[in-house]
Amino acid sequence: LQQVHVLPQTVLYIADAETFSGHEESHEQKKARKRNSKETAMALEKLLPKRCQVLGLVTPGIVVTPMGSSSNQPQEIEEGEAGFALLFPKIDGVKIHTFHFSKDVKNRVFDESKFAEAGLKNNPDLRVVLLFGYNSWKSGATRFLHQIVNPLNEKSIILAGGQVESFTSLTSENSSAQPGDACGVVGLAFSGPQIQSATVLLDQDVADERTAEAAMQRLKAANIPEHNTIGFMFACVGRGYRHYKTKRNMEADAFRKFFPNVPLFGFFGHGEIGCDRIVTGNFVLRECNDIKDDLLHGYTTVMTLIHLGSTK
Repeated sequence: LQQVHVLPQTVLYIADAETFSGHEESHEQKKARKRNSKETAMALEKLLPKRCQVLGLVTPGIVVTPMGSSSNQPQEIEEGEAGFALLFPKIDGVKIHTFHFSKDVKNRVFDESKFAEAGLKNNPDLRVVLLFGYNSWKSGATRFLHQIVNPLNEKSIILAGGQVESFTSLTSENSSAQPGDACGVVGLAFSGPQIQSATVLLDQDVADERTAEAAMQRLKAANIPEHNTIGFMFACVGRGYRHYKTKRNMEADAFRKFFPNVPLFGFFGHGEIGCDRIVTGNFVLRECNDIKDDLLHGYTTVMTLIHLGSTK
């Protein structure tokens, strides 16, 4: 039989800082880390097709469903080396693209025409935007993140993501542009009429098995088809086993209980983006009294389902 290779068109990979730089980080090693992670990123990109869009992130911890079967147990890996890559082939009726906005030191006001260029405005098929802020410790970073998130905070779009340590790859970027010194936002946008999605927010009060499972039950009630669906978990580094009083893997286990065949991926980061946003089949959100949902949080977890349509 002839081998058929499905070429990836878009790749999202996430690794923790230790994996990427090969050592724990101290201030003196920052420069070495930058060189090191750039080499790792380039080596990874060489393995992928030339025209593939790649977005690579470095985070403090990882959530991953090990390969083999979508029903494998997802794992929250808060310490130690870990990483994963999601390779998206060409999917009929679905467009996935990467974007990047970096803070312009000279300009306090973000030029919103850049949204349209990135396919995030005037795009009736836009369904889901995964957003990742980087260098969030820089002055003005939070304000900049608000400038990006607020205009996108529309009822018909699912927004989810979080603050990462850095991004290492964005192949649509001009390679001379040095990520690392500015702060900004990178992400993936999913467009296509067949896409369905929903998110729930687990706030600070969700601190035991019962309340974690209740949040998953709300997500389950969104009735998103589970075939050809990916789960994403964006959690605060302050959650995990410390938050659940030494019980590990609590949120990933709660997810698996309600979604036995949906693989779960994500990270532990420095702040979360998302809210309770359950969308009905015709992509109309439940009414929220026209008050814009608050999307930026700390000490929370955002759980997201993205259904890419039924496979023929």
